[in-house]
Amino acid sequence: MIMAWNDRQTEKNRCFCQSLIHALHGLKTVVEEERNMRYHLFLGTSAIVLGFICHISKYEWLWLVCAIVLVLMAEMVNTAFEVLVDLVTNKTYHSLAKKIKDMSAGMVLLSACFALFVGMVIFLPKIIHVWIGS
Repeated sequence: MIMAWNDRQTEKNRCFCQSLIHALHGLKTVVEEERNMRYHLFLGTSAIVLGFICHISKYEWLWLVCAIVLVLMAEMVNTAFEVLVDLVTNKTYHSLAKKIKDMSAGMVLLSACFALFVGMVIFLPKIIHVWIGS
């Protein structure tokens, strides 16, 4: 990866705006480069649309949004670990590098299972209610 001449900062950010720009660049990078992040964003957006359709309560919104954000954060941490491991190992195999990548992927899986559980608790009763017609 080639860095632009103005993106070679090594000292702390001088202001909040500079920190915000770097954070937004990080979000853009993970969305552009990670297929799984795009899947998570699509599924999270779909759950939000379903939430509007089903008129979920404010507490259900809280659980739903927390679950979605947890998955997105886990995917970003996973990506950061993968990039760091690749940097340190120069993309060569090492058993400890594999452990780190596997545990990091497990974190994403665990958060995704939690999000699925939250989605099922919120949406299954509503879907069943519509299908049965009570």
